[in-house]
Amino acid sequence: MRSGLIAQKLGMTRIFAEDGTDVPVTVLGLQNCQVVGQRTQDKDGYVALQLGAGAAKVKNTPKAQRGQFAVAKVEPKRVVVEFRVSDENMIEVGAALQADHFNVGQLVDVTGTSIGKGFAGAMKRHNFGGMRASHGVSISHRAHGSTGNSQDPGKVFKGKKMAGHMGDRRVTTQNVQVAKVDVERGLIMIRGSVPGAKGAWIQIKDAVKQGKPEGVQYPGSFKAPESKGAEVAPEMAAVDGGNE
Repeated sequence: MRSGLIAQKLGMTRIFAEDGTDVPVTVLGLQNCQVVGQRTQDKDGYVALQLGAGAAKVKNTPKAQRGQFAVAKVEPKRVVVEFRVSDENMIEVGAALQADHFNVGQLVDVTGTSIGKGFAGAMKRHNFGGMRASHGVSISHRAHGSTGNSQDPGKVFKGKKMAGHMGDRRVTTQNVQVAKVDVERGLIMIRGSVPGAKGAWIQIKDAVKQGKPEGVQYPGSFKAPESKGAEVAPEMAAVDGGNE
């Protein structure tokens, strides 16, 4: 089991296959995705990599997180996510992961926050058929119908499909295909749609239902940190000094 990636959804476009057919793709950009921490069995009780992506201002970063970024000698990140990995797939702190971490044609699982739709009726939210268009039904054509039971139990069960808030929840789409990879620009193109609005942060992992992917790099494709003595912002250095 190896690490995934954090990418930002840039939008949708299309590319042309070798036979001339056009393929709709979602473009995901790696915004300086780096390893900012490690979780080990001895210290934390589990093995994982902590990845960060995007750029955040130091003044808007909580003091505790500034200290963590200072120890890792990386700039503050907009989003931080942990990925469970095996012991042999640990990556050095400060390493920047690259787009060819996934191969073209590989199946992956993508996770994001779906677009919020607000309050929606039962027909839109749960694909209900609605009531009759005529023959005695008036006004309530799009109503969801009865939700109760008889006197026993005499209540509406929890989880009943009804009108309510739609979207704005964590969604994972499994077994989507990597259509194209651009290492220089840090782009990963996924065939079809990906949950989330434009600009949303997306997590990409190897497909869990397809077994071990073939031809991929272990522990992954990354660029090692240039030096351990990299300079950090003065505010970060102040926090780092206080932790020594």
